[in-house]
Amino acid sequence: MKGTDQLPKSIRKAIRYIKQDAPEQKLLDIQGLLNRSIEERMTKSKVGCK
Repeated sequence: MKGTDQLPKSIRKAIRYIKQDAPEQKLLDIQGLLNRSIEERMTKSKVGCK
């Protein structure tokens, strides 16, 4: 995906927050939350699981 135009508005706003305003500790919290959420979703849909 070349840009964020195809993403939902809430994701675009989150990306903007991460790039501009988020303090370092919040970045670590957000990263952990996103990684866990993606892993759970991939496990549920069996994407990437062989």
